[in-house]
Amino acid sequence: MNCKQFNSIPLEEVLLSLGHLPTKQNEKEAWYLNPFARESQASFKINKSLNYWYLFSEGIGGTNTDFMKKYLNASVNEVLVWAEDQNFSSFHQQNISDRKVENLPANYEIIEIKNVQHPALLEYLNERKVDSQIEFLKEIHYRMNDNYYFGIGFKNDSGGYEIRNKYSKICLGKKDVSTIKNASESLRVFEGFFDFLSFKNIEEFLQKEPADYLILNSVSMISKIKNSLDNYENIELYFDNDEAGNRAIEMIKNENQNVEDCRVLYSDFKDLNDWMIHKNPSPERQVKQRRR
Repeated sequence: MNCKQFNSIPLEEVLLSLGHLPTKQNEKEAWYLNPFARESQASFKINKSLNYWYLFSEGIGGTNTDFMKKYLNASVNEVLVWAEDQNFSSFHQQNISDRKVENLPANYEIIEIKNVQHPALLEYLNERKVDSQIEFLKEIHYRMNDNYYFGIGFKNDSGGYEIRNKYSKICLGKKDVSTIKNASESLRVFEGFFDFLSFKNIEEFLQKEPADYLILNSVSMISKIKNSLDNYENIELYFDNDEAGNRAIEMIKNENQNVEDCRVLYSDFKDLNDWMIHKNPSPERQVKQRRR
């Protein structure tokens, strides 16, 4: 597959393969939440007739190739290898390579993985009020474009890492969900790992037994987990208080029974971690007040 062929594939199909669904659309255009970062209002638009995208929040746009270069943080050649391996329905592939996107060379290198100990990262976790949950995290040092960086790392099921520090939010490796299993019949689902860590802070106070946990690492991964929910008797959802969170909860409730929307705990805040950060008084007292 060459660039011309890849760019002829409807970008909507490309986004669907990545788990992104439009928030609204018509015959001429489709609007999406930013595929590159979390946002509450759609700023990513596709011109269907031109098959061209534009991200208003960053003032950038382009073709399918331009989109995937940014999405995968990869070269044109790497993007084309990825495209060949997707088996898009609108393109009859020939001589398909058996290479996988997770095996592609990338312009980053993980230098070191260790327990979190850097003072700046410890301070960052303290600011996010999750420093007591450090057991779930790693300190990742990596090189990208000949520059060296470090951040908090949360591993996903494909071996990639969600990387966070005070100044950046990226994923190293393949984007995927993270699951933590305890052989439970109950499942708790979170959008981001800071929400999961925040919940662990108050789990005992809420008198909840440990369950299985699923962290999406992006609400766009919601379509990937549908088959994973069938094995649970109870499903608790701790999503963001925004349009994307509403849609995700509605989607899960429509296809599963015994689903509980747990956002009442932090209904006045953006998400569970936002509540944890800005709580006043303590989270325990807030829970007591909300139970009255």
